[in-house]
Amino acid sequence: MSRTVPTAAHLPEFAAPLRSALSGQARFDPGTRALYATDASNYRQVPVGVVFPRHASDVAATLAVAREHGLSVTSRGAGTSIAGNAMGPGLVLDFSRHMNRIEHLDPDRRLARVQPGVVLDTLRAAAQPYGLTFGPDPSTHSRCTLGGMIGNNSCGTHSVAWGKTADNVHELDVLLADGTRLTLGPTPPDTLDTLCARGDRTGRLYHQLRALAEEFGTNLRENTPELPRRVSGYNLQQLLPENGFHLARALVGSEGTCATILSATVELVELPTARAMVVLGFDTTYAAADEVTHLLEQDTLAIEGVSGELVDVVRNRNPDSPALSLLPEAKSWLLVETGGTDQDTARQAAETIANSLGTRATTAIHTDPRHMAALWKIREEGSGYATRMADGSERWSGWEDAAVPPRNLGAYLREFDELLRHFGYHGASYGHYGDGCVHVRIDFDLMSRAGAADYRRFLESAAELTVAHGGSLSGEHGDGRARSELLSQMYPQPILTAFERFKTAFDPEGLHNPGVLTRPRPVDGDLRLLVAPPRIPSRTTLALRPDDGDLAPATRRCVGMGKCLNTSGGVMCPSYRATHDEKHSTRGRAHLLFEMLAGQTVRGGWRSPQVREALDLCLSCKGCKTDCPVGVDMASYKAEFLHRHYHHRPRPASHYSMGFLPLWLHLASRTPGLANRITRGGLAPLLKRLGGITPERELPPLAHRTLRERYRERGEPGADGETVVLLPDTFTNYLEPDLGLDAIAVLRRLGHRVELPPGPVCCGLTWHSTGQLGIAREMVRRTARRLRPRTGAGIPLVGLEPSCTAFLRNDALELCPDDEDVSAMAAAVTTFAEQVAPRRDLWRRDSTGTSGQALVQIHCHQYAESGFEPDRAAVEATGLRTRILDSGCCGLAGNFGFERGHYEVSMACAEDSLLPQVRAAGEHTTVLADGFSCRTQLRHATNSEPLHLASLLARTLGVTT
Repeated sequence: MSRTVPTAAHLPEFAAPLRSALSGQARFDPGTRALYATDASNYRQVPVGVVFPRHASDVAATLAVAREHGLSVTSRGAGTSIAGNAMGPGLVLDFSRHMNRIEHLDPDRRLARVQPGVVLDTLRAAAQPYGLTFGPDPSTHSRCTLGGMIGNNSCGTHSVAWGKTADNVHELDVLLADGTRLTLGPTPPDTLDTLCARGDRTGRLYHQLRALAEEFGTNLRENTPELPRRVSGYNLQQLLPENGFHLARALVGSEGTCATILSATVELVELPTARAMVVLGFDTTYAAADEVTHLLEQDTLAIEGVSGELVDVVRNRNPDSPALSLLPEAKSWLLVETGGTDQDTARQAAETIANSLGTRATTAIHTDPRHMAALWKIREEGSGYATRMADGSERWSGWEDAAVPPRNLGAYLREFDELLRHFGYHGASYGHYGDGCVHVRIDFDLMSRAGAADYRRFLESAAELTVAHGGSLSGEHGDGRARSELLSQMYPQPILTAFERFKTAFDPEGLHNPGVLTRPRPVDGDLRLLVAPPRIPSRTTLALRPDDGDLAPATRRCVGMGKCLNTSGGVMCPSYRATHDEKHSTRGRAHLLFEMLAGQTVRGGWRSPQVREALDLCLSCKGCKTDCPVGVDMASYKAEFLHRHYHHRPRPASHYSMGFLPLWLHLASRTPGLANRITRGGLAPLLKRLGGITPERELPPLAHRTLRERYRERGEPGADGETVVLLPDTFTNYLEPDLGLDAIAVLRRLGHRVELPPGPVCCGLTWHSTGQLGIAREMVRRTARRLRPRTGAGIPLVGLEPSCTAFLRNDALELCPDDEDVSAMAAAVTTFAEQVAPRRDLWRRDSTGTSGQALVQIHCHQYAESGFEPDRAAVEATGLRTRILDSGCCGLAGNFGFERGHYEVSMACAEDSLLPQVRAAGEHTTVLADGFSCRTQLRHATNSEPLHLASLLARTLGVTT
């Protein structure tokens, strides 16, 4: 695998002294700088370098170099800041890579000391055994860091119960730009007098801040909006005597503009023993908002609003979502969570709320954790769903999280929607209604000067409206570049002066995150889509149907919310879980493709080495297509890039060996004995080296007779029932024909007449995954023409290999969007489970005495394209219970795990979860894995012998070969 390293001539002068002072890493190459040029906002600012500190001394060294060279410093956690808080022109410090430890957890005092890169869910998991949690829980809880939460004063779903981050911070260990290190917290009067009397930097700081509090105290008391979600501006009210001169809480929400956090001591809260949810349905969003004041009189943990438009997106993208059937009939909903010491108490609280609304709302009460999780998923992924609405329109943040007093919420929403109509915009509102905080994505035109001017005018008008309702421009995400310039509409000049004095007291040289809160950048400056438009042709060979064949809008799908940074659950992004490197996340790759099209920082267009390197570790698992809330399909983008990158150029050897695998296996099957002696004997190392195959992998042996040959030997196709065509994919036909025979036997037992295609068929997946799209298209068309008589007669095409089945159903349409034969073939393809599950009542469950549990590894492409419910029904009809392995991708992923340079990452993906779970289950546990790659990886690394569903059913029915 190549590594792009800038030459000494291209390194900035401060690079060498910085690197020599660090135990961590500093990068200055164009690819890394492009990766960190944006966060989850509309803005773009390319840094000069990125530092990955390992401990506090690395941070101190970075600040020293920055001070010497006049560089700004911006702290970054998960990079999910929606307001443009986590980017800057100088050095960006990424704390998520190394400074991510929980240093101490004291359950008795309900305190935890964490480094800034600790992910919120990591802290919550550590506290849970003690019945504790950290109260604020934004929707990005699976990847957002405590440092970022402190910087933005994050809140989350349960803020009506547990408040903002500022309410839950005890102490901060910080470093100032001049190298002064301080531990900040509440300051008793006597201690404050002592500190102010000191003549050093610390004394001067405390003296300046006390003078600020005395001078502006009246203004702070009289001109600071009273509402639960006032996040805009600095928390200067924490300097007042009645608030204990709490410097730690004063710094919460300062967005990294004053100091760099080294560690934080945070307060934990008690978890409710049980929870319930009442879903309240209304005819309009306004009617839902009008009930919030009433609900706040009840005992609630959360009051969240979900709009009908948001639910329409879910219905459009995932019509089988379990959440849809859990919503009562309505057009807008409130999700209200209650808690209690036991389930009955929590449910009774929910019933009380439902009864209190009478006929004003339709209601549904849920206590099943799975049902509640499905409903919360709609709300948590709203910022992604709302970016691409059901009509395909692109919508953006910008006016993302204004908050008003909850009693004003209904009136505010009515006037806000009128404002949208006035500007000709559309937006779907949702959010933390219990605290009056509204999230919305709007179809701004951010790609033209005129559109940017309209954007500015709208923000100014929206700020005026929010202030008129007694609100805060930001209710959760901070001001950043999106709102800092508008603070003058929310605060009188004396408070703005106090903000400036506060910033200067901590950071007189202005090195910390400039352009935010004080001395702000223009709200319409640095707009990513405007300053970095695509400069190279972005029309694609693939149809990319959701984006009309254009890679530019496809890359814009990624809005940076970073769900691909999750380290558990779902499938995406396995290589990021193995490396924890931003460039190997779905978000990182999408951002690099965006920058490639812009041609400013990442140059070379389709020949870009930075993009090639980032995509090199993409397993093409397609997990992102389903797990990403906006449906980024990186496997397709990678195929398109490789197609363009190697056009008229030599390819890696593996593209010829693994890409042409169907051809080589077809030729080798003529003399399988000789082929096996070559590929598995003394010549194997040379063969692997020539073919770009990693030496650690043993090449699978060819079967002595193919599935097609053995089928012909057996003569008649079987019963006279419904005819089906079994697709003999490359892996089944040449490598595991017994699996195909098991499938034929099962289908015949269920009354089917089973045929094979009249000649060789291939989906073209191996050529597609290596970016050889011309050959892949020809293979798909040839297969579709060969199958035309069957598809024309309405005969089902039954696939056994999940990757091939998913490819024929979906990717074939991207390759050949206007080919009627291909469309007919895609419509006819069915999975083996889908074909047999409806007839499971015919099975003889007691034929083998099957019982116990089956561990199931769902193939990534199956997970992304077709789901598992038919398979679950089929397996459980045998008497086995299914336990889905929480594993994500197996790590082999077709050609990926066989290619030289990928073995370490391939095994790291497997060892993340899959292999430990299978080993722990023991050798005699039934392990189901329909994917050839999954079975190969399990055989390579464990003693298990995984089964395909067809083989399991053949055993159950007593028809195994």
